[in-house]
Amino acid sequence: MMLGDEWTRLIGWVSESDLSGVSSIALGAGLGLLCGALAYGQISQRHRQKEALTSLQKTNSELQLERDRLAALLLTDAPLIVTWTTRGADPALTGDQRHLAEATGGSPPLAFGQWLAPKRAQSLDAAIDALRRNGTPFELVLQTKTGRYIEAQGRPLGGRAVMRLKDVSSQRQDYLDLARDHENLKAETLGLRAMLDTLAQPIWLRDRSGRLSWVNEPYAFAVDAENSADAIARQIELLDAGLRKNASESITRGDVYQTRSPLVIAGERRIFDLVETPLAAGSIGYASDISDLESIRSDLERQMANHVRTLDQLPTSVAIFDEKQKLVFCNLAYRTLWQLDEAFIKSMPTDGEILDRLRDARRLPEQVDYKGWKAALLENYRQLETRESVWYLPGGRMLRAVINPNPQGGVTYLFDDVTAQFHLQSSFNALTRVQSETLDSLKEGVAVFGTDGRHKFNNPAFEKIWSLDAKRLETHPHIDQVILDAHHLYADVDVWSSIKGMIAGVTDSREAQFYRMERHDGSIVDCTLAPLPDGSTLVTFIDVSAIVNVERALTEKNEALERAAKLRENFVHHVSYQLRSPLTNVIGFTELLASGTAGPLTNKQSDYAGHILQSSHALMAIIDDILDLASFDRGEIDLSLSDVELRPLIDAAVMGLKDQMQELGLDLNITIDPAIGIVSLDEKRIRQILFNLLSNAIGFSDKGQMISVAARLSQNDLVVEVRDEGRGIPSDLLPHVFDRFETRSGGTKHRGAGLGLSLVKALVELHSGHVTIDSEAGRGTLVTCHFPQIRPSDDATKAA
Repeated sequence: MMLGDEWTRLIGWVSESDLSGVSSIALGAGLGLLCGALAYGQISQRHRQKEALTSLQKTNSELQLERDRLAALLLTDAPLIVTWTTRGADPALTGDQRHLAEATGGSPPLAFGQWLAPKRAQSLDAAIDALRRNGTPFELVLQTKTGRYIEAQGRPLGGRAVMRLKDVSSQRQDYLDLARDHENLKAETLGLRAMLDTLAQPIWLRDRSGRLSWVNEPYAFAVDAENSADAIARQIELLDAGLRKNASESITRGDVYQTRSPLVIAGERRIFDLVETPLAAGSIGYASDISDLESIRSDLERQMANHVRTLDQLPTSVAIFDEKQKLVFCNLAYRTLWQLDEAFIKSMPTDGEILDRLRDARRLPEQVDYKGWKAALLENYRQLETRESVWYLPGGRMLRAVINPNPQGGVTYLFDDVTAQFHLQSSFNALTRVQSETLDSLKEGVAVFGTDGRHKFNNPAFEKIWSLDAKRLETHPHIDQVILDAHHLYADVDVWSSIKGMIAGVTDSREAQFYRMERHDGSIVDCTLAPLPDGSTLVTFIDVSAIVNVERALTEKNEALERAAKLRENFVHHVSYQLRSPLTNVIGFTELLASGTAGPLTNKQSDYAGHILQSSHALMAIIDDILDLASFDRGEIDLSLSDVELRPLIDAAVMGLKDQMQELGLDLNITIDPAIGIVSLDEKRIRQILFNLLSNAIGFSDKGQMISVAARLSQNDLVVEVRDEGRGIPSDLLPHVFDRFETRSGGTKHRGAGLGLSLVKALVELHSGHVTIDSEAGRGTLVTCHFPQIRPSDDATKAA
């Protein structure tokens, strides 16, 4: 009876308890032990009932303790336990239903359709049905209509279907929040990695051991890996061992590692800024390619250096001050202008300090209120517009000072020494006034017209010549109006059109033009147009009526003289030819008589024949000279150069004048430089030159005097001199001695035709030479002939 009661109590305890928390193994072991003990007690001997009862009591105590522990555990978590014993029986509820009241909205816990959505209620009913029918366990998290979450767990336990309901809203919300944060973080991480893959800079992550844990695609490209995964798998490093060691040491200290180093990327050497920053789980690093920036920086430095060198070459003084009024740059002209030493410049003095130093050295303009002037000058640091002024320095120097505010703060000073410019401007103004006064005093009319054809200025003579209204000209009329106002004095349309075209026309080339205007009032005006450098046109008018009239008179007279000269030349040429033939007959018959062919002559007759022959030859020479001069005038004489010796030519000329020299008892001295040797001359013309010079010297010499003939070389020119000791030629007659038919006896018996020296001059010039004469009354005459480019022949050279 006692055992039956205990069984009944145990079954009741199991039915009243939530054994879901006890393991199936413990429960099965307990029940098996109990059943075995009961069976053993029923079929075993009675003497063992006592030991079985004792064992049962012990097991019962242990189960009670386990039940109490599980009940305490269930009560601590506050769940609601639903137990189904047999099909058709009402479920038993264990636990406090109030814990589910908020989740179910006050509806009964087993009325699933009231606090769950239809689909969720159906899912729960299906799960419970499967549990009760087949013992299929389930675990669901259901969201109620109130928005809270119920955890439903179903298990078969001891032949019963047991379901545990628990409000897990708070835990679920935490889980959902954590899951959402995890997903957001994961999305952000993926987005950041995708963005890092699009960057040009290689980026890498390292773990605590310093191994690569992630790299972006540019990193993989930089290390020639297939992709980032390949770079991680093979641990391909971008940095060399030295750089990694330095970075690791900085990361270990918790410092950011920064350096600049060259790296070879895709076979090209580039410059990178490397940065690696410590993280909680390792470090992150990146490399920025600054090769282009470095190139730009180098170019900028070179440009700045070039600018500095350029500014140092400028005569303009330049100084740049920053926003703190400190000197940051000045060129050589600035240092030279203010005589500032290098040490002072390198100390970066302020603008005020420089001004004070210059004032102490008396290099600034004298100021009554220096402090006020200085404050006003420094006020430019707060201005936006450029200011310009002139500084008058002690000693008379003047500076043009330009103060230009800089966009980034501070100012730039520009100083130009305009002392010379000021003096030039003063001189220019004075010269302009002088030129204006000069133009106003000119008799020539002067006017200037601009490129647009309008009048710019004129002098009073311009108004007077064309009878123009001065006030009208002050309005700067167009050339058309000026021509219209002057048309009553001169009406030649073609000339006015040409003048207008020069002034207002558009032509490729502008050249000076000249016109002579014979006006209606009988006056004559010369017009000259000259282009000016600025495109304007200078027009001058001068009244040349008197000059033209005189010119015309002189022209008519000159034409008459030319006709008379031409007539004289023709007459002389004609007479010379007419005289030459009979004179030739006279010479021939005289030579025939003198030779005795017609019979012997007495001594006196021979003398007469000799004189006739000598005079005939002299007359023939004069006729030849006249004909030669006439040929010269017509350009019909040419030289026939040949290599000759000079001495035989002199002797031949002397031979023709020997009788005259003997008659006067004149002595002859011939001096020839041995270096002359053979020369290239026209033999006939040289004899003519010598004959005429000697004849002229004989004619002006007195008895017993000396005539000298000398030849020498002077700078490769042949110089022939003929000197006499006669009465000389007065200075007033020297300019005319080479004129034709110019003859003066000078108190001597010489009566020449006045052609000798004219012919000498013509023949010497025909040799491209020139002739000079030096004479003084009472001291004789020296005639010098120069024959240029006379070159000694080879024979002469050998003889020398």
